[in-house]
Amino acid sequence: MSSPNLLDVQGLRVSFAGKEVVRSIDFSVAAGEKLALVGESGSGKTVTALSLLGLVQGAQISGQAIFRGIQHAPKSTAQVDLLALPERDLRTVRGRDIAMIFQEPMTALNPLFSVGDQIAEVLQLKEGLSPAQAHQAAVGLLADTGIPEAGRRSHSFPHQLSGGQRQRAMIAMALACQPKLLLADEPTTALDVSLRSQILDLLSALQMKNGMAVLLITHDLNLVRRFADRVAVMENGVIVEQGLVADVFSKPQHPYTRKLMDSRPVRDVTETFPNGASSTVMQSQNLRVSYPVPIAGFRGWFKKGEFVAVHSATFSIAKGRTLGVIGESGSGKSTLALAVLGLHPSHGELQLVGKTWGRDAANNKAIRGSVQVVFQDPFSSLSPRMTIEEIVGEGLRVHQPQLSVSQRYPQVVKALFDVGMTEAQFPLLLQRYPHEFSGGQRQRVAIARALMVEPDILVLDEPTSALDVTVQKQVLELLQRLQRERGLSYLLITHDVDVIRAMAHDVLVMQSGEVLESGPVDQVLSSPQHPYTRLLVTQTTS
Repeated sequence: MSSPNLLDVQGLRVSFAGKEVVRSIDFSVAAGEKLALVGESGSGKTVTALSLLGLVQGAQISGQAIFRGIQHAPKSTAQVDLLALPERDLRTVRGRDIAMIFQEPMTALNPLFSVGDQIAEVLQLKEGLSPAQAHQAAVGLLADTGIPEAGRRSHSFPHQLSGGQRQRAMIAMALACQPKLLLADEPTTALDVSLRSQILDLLSALQMKNGMAVLLITHDLNLVRRFADRVAVMENGVIVEQGLVADVFSKPQHPYTRKLMDSRPVRDVTETFPNGASSTVMQSQNLRVSYPVPIAGFRGWFKKGEFVAVHSATFSIAKGRTLGVIGESGSGKSTLALAVLGLHPSHGELQLVGKTWGRDAANNKAIRGSVQVVFQDPFSSLSPRMTIEEIVGEGLRVHQPQLSVSQRYPQVVKALFDVGMTEAQFPLLLQRYPHEFSGGQRQRVAIARALMVEPDILVLDEPTSALDVTVQKQVLELLQRLQRERGLSYLLITHDVDVIRAMAHDVLVMQSGEVLESGPVDQVLSSPQHPYTRLLVTQTTS
């Protein structure tokens, strides 16, 4: 007879103000198992996990969640219904029996306390350790997660750690009491490919060491394929399909599952030069970008040190072509973009449409009309106080101030139409505000804003990393179409090899400010020469 599951969820319903967002779902997690809950934003997967611990404010929750992993309890109370527990008892379960890793550690960690103190606090509250014992245990947990110099790093505040180190600190905190179930909500979404691999390996190792079960919430299918034993697919608050990862991925039964599987970016770009000839719109030779840093001691009173973020980068972009720049956080790719946009001084040669950044305001304004940018997160890059008409028309107000409101209006409408947004789809479109649209729709607005001044070059800074896989595919198809129709050139900054493969003609691979490898995208990705490039490609295809 098989042993009972660690967690059995039956008929779980979650609603807000009478509107159901999770509708009578059933799933189970066995002891030591890794179950992935997959779906797009709004599918209900995060609400499902949070409801198990009573962390959804203002929600009406019904159903059963039988948990059989209560530790340090009499046998008669080792099985509980999490949804029926009073708040006082749930506080005991949280962190000790069931722990959670949140998506963004920078917002989940308290910025006023060191990471060591935050981990020690859990041990003092849940395990009754003294402050000295808790601190010593916290250092050990940080060391177990692979943070170097754990004793010193335990005194660091969250902002003093890298993204990967913050996520490791979150994992150390979650595993402090050796829980039986770990809820991991998009634990690698904010991380680079190499860090993502390290965190997955770490979670797998710790899961096996502690015999812990993991409920992984994610929309990353590559991550599911590599990490999970079973997968449950959610759409609109309903689990539409579940089973072994190998079975679901090889033979998906539900149309929504097939849609997710088919959402990998598809290459659809013009391979030859427009008009059969190469016309260079951006050229760099030995580009060098640095930041001043303080020098410790007496010498620091008189001068600053220097941190070189980009070393001797040489590249060019032809009209109608895309140069992809790929690398992890700290590689220098975003600093390179800032230099191209004229937002940070640089040394070496950098020409954009035949001009160079300088002290001449008129010259710089002309360059800005030729080079526009689309940022990673459209919610933070679009002003919440401006209407869509004001946002999209902003470039015209700056670069063509002679135009009246009535003259700008048809151009704004056309720009939105070009990115697939019309009044027929969205009544009163121009009078709406950014918060009234989805992430993919906001990114379309951001692209329309960039197109208003008819630029030659678009700098795309992680334009799809904040979007779901199906929306990501739509935005990439839009960018590909606009490039074909307008002959746009793209400088594409990303850490996603699949996006590079779909969009780029040429690629630069960067690490620690150095260009490790460059060339045509097919050549670099099919036959990578540098070990770091091979790592990036391997982690994407594994």
